[in-house]
Amino acid sequence: MRIVVKVGTSTLAYATGRLNIRHTEQLVKVLSDLKNEGHEVILVSSGAIGMGVGKLSLPTRPKDTTTKQACAAVGQCELMYTYDRLFNAYNHTVAQILLTGVDVEHTERRVNFQNTLSRLLELGALPIINENDTVATDEITSIGDNDTLAAIVACCAKADMLVLLSDIDGLYTANPHTHTDAKLIPLVEEITPEVMALADGAGSALGTGGMATKLRAARMVTGSGADMVIANGAHPELLYDIAAGRSAGTRFAAHKED
Repeated sequence: MRIVVKVGTSTLAYATGRLNIRHTEQLVKVLSDLKNEGHEVILVSSGAIGMGVGKLSLPTRPKDTTTKQACAAVGQCELMYTYDRLFNAYNHTVAQILLTGVDVEHTERRVNFQNTLSRLLELGALPIINENDTVATDEITSIGDNDTLAAIVACCAKADMLVLLSDIDGLYTANPHTHTDAKLIPLVEEITPEVMALADGAGSALGTGGMATKLRAARMVTGSGADMVIANGAHPELLYDIAAGRSAGTRFAAHKED
């Protein structure tokens, strides 16, 4: 299969912004193993700003755009250095692609991106994609969050599946942080208004996504004919079950929109 995996800041970094070595190393090991099995893997990675916060020893995630851009510039170097070093240990070559909203909305740019992505996969590389946070600052150039970016990448790549690894096990019947009786929903066959109404919360302090962005991503991806799964990034080994079609997290069933 061609699988797009999105990993959130909360999986890659501690609340301090410093790298969560255990989670990151385990993620790289599993993705490398899936490639060895024959799957094509594309990684959409958050974490540049969060890791920049840690690298620059800032006390909290900045609120002003300029400092966010500075953190992204520093953190992106750290992020790619880490991925390159870890994937190289398993004999896999990584490639970096930074996108803005204009790159996917402009037809010629989008085709160039798709061609490059396709060629990288043919050459056996593992593309690692992030939004270009150092230049994407307004509504015209910014995609906004990496759940949406991952959905766009999955559609452009004609992926078979998108997996969103986050700090939650999946979609629940209610917010599990505030409702002790909330139950995990293993399968969603249609994203109805009632399903959209289940979205609650805004994600972690270092990240930008929440359940609402994940459900919008699911609507986009399933409408293009691919499955989408939300699973807990603290357990990257779940990707084995997901790739094999076994139950893990919440799976959103694909359907082709007319």
